[in-house]
Amino acid sequence: MRADIIRLDDLQVRTSRPRSLAPAGGCTAKRCGAAAGDNVLPEATRARIQDHPCYSEEAHHYFARMHVAVAPACNIQCNYCNRRYDCANESRPGVVSERLTPEEGARKVLAVASRVPQLAVLGIAGPGDGAYDWAKTRATFELVHRRIPDLKLCLSTNGLALPDHVDELAEMNVAHVTVTINMIDPEIGQAIYPWIFWQNRRRYGLEASRILHERQMESLERLRARDILVKVNSVLIPGVNDHHLVEVNKAVKARGAFLHNIMPLIAAPEHGTVFGLEGRRGPTAAELQAVQDACGGGARLMRHCRQCRADAVGMLGEDRGQEFTLDQLPEAPAYDPTERETYRAWVETERADRRAAVEAADAAAEAVPAPPLLVAVCTKGGGRINQHFGKAREFQIYAVDAAGVRLVGHRRADNYCLGGHGDPDRLERVIEALEGVPVILCQRIGNRPRNCLAAAGIEAVEAHAEAYIETAVAAVYADRARMDASATA
Repeated sequence: MRADIIRLDDLQVRTSRPRSLAPAGGCTAKRCGAAAGDNVLPEATRARIQDHPCYSEEAHHYFARMHVAVAPACNIQCNYCNRRYDCANESRPGVVSERLTPEEGARKVLAVASRVPQLAVLGIAGPGDGAYDWAKTRATFELVHRRIPDLKLCLSTNGLALPDHVDELAEMNVAHVTVTINMIDPEIGQAIYPWIFWQNRRRYGLEASRILHERQMESLERLRARDILVKVNSVLIPGVNDHHLVEVNKAVKARGAFLHNIMPLIAAPEHGTVFGLEGRRGPTAAELQAVQDACGGGARLMRHCRQCRADAVGMLGEDRGQEFTLDQLPEAPAYDPTERETYRAWVETERADRRAAVEAADAAAEAVPAPPLLVAVCTKGGGRINQHFGKAREFQIYAVDAAGVRLVGHRRADNYCLGGHGDPDRLERVIEALEGVPVILCQRIGNRPRNCLAAAGIEAVEAHAEAYIETAVAAVYADRARMDASATA
């Protein structure tokens, strides 16, 4: 291997750039999804999240997560959920290609850890509920922890059964839990949850919604008491809870939630969900951002979520799960931690360099007298402009203004290039996805898509290939401000 490049799957990360003497350590408040005006996180908290791609916006540039589908049983029914098994074609929560036993799940984790050095987190997110299907969840965590003790363990749950297991989670050093909370008003909950299964029988209507709400609030309070970091997920459902999520944000912050992730409803008839079959739409990107912005000053907001499958593997925004189905795994995977340790050492050096670049970019943006600007970014990871436009399946969206450069979301679209040739229909969908975003930064782009984007009012820029995202966004912001000033002079 060359000394100046670490090759990780298809990602080449250059390491020969000059290093900053900026101090190492965790992310700043902004990079962790903090609401505007929040103070920098305490050092102890930053240390707990700095390698967790779901809890730290900075970490998602460098580290991967995986979910193992060992918990198929569920104790509630959501109108936006239809758990599907043996499905490789849908990218949404609750969908998996295969259900695993705890032993199979541990075997898969060992195989992934041997081939994905970015792996930092193991999560159990169903496809049912990990706290309800507790015996399988616990067994999986225990098996994995014996072999890879440095891997962070996470649980995602609806919270109904969670209070019964908080003490066990703390004893097992599960330091991160995600609870999906879509309402704090049981009247609104009736439109989301047809029933729950509680104390050996189904409950319906307002009773079901009230019990779920009470158990979710109890979960937050117990997790806070045991010093377990909590991320709350909320699904934004237009016409149901869109105006209510500001109150949810306040309530979960009051009970100690570290992070609030407001996600768009995914609903289509082919998914077979109640909301999909009745034609309820998901929010637009602008509607989602408006609700997130309205929660400013409440719980910290997560803006980089990808709404992962229950068997997702890899960096956020990618899913390599189909590379690790059981039929492709060795019976007894050999795990060598050397490559993961080497990668972590490189990240600590690289992220210090990037933090200095981010601070410089923020300072540069603050000096620019221009209105706010949205910029789309093509990236494969590492916090750099390092992806060809035609290969991008999603675009990270950054905002830049006098407050600096910050991630505000992402937008998905099918990649434009197929087998070396562009697809005009896909390009139209990309342009639709980028509505309201006047600039896109990429590593490279062909003349045809560049011209089509320009005709739609979107400038494609490849002059900042391999630069840090924030550095490139701040430079484009300054360039456009200078051009606007010249035009009006």
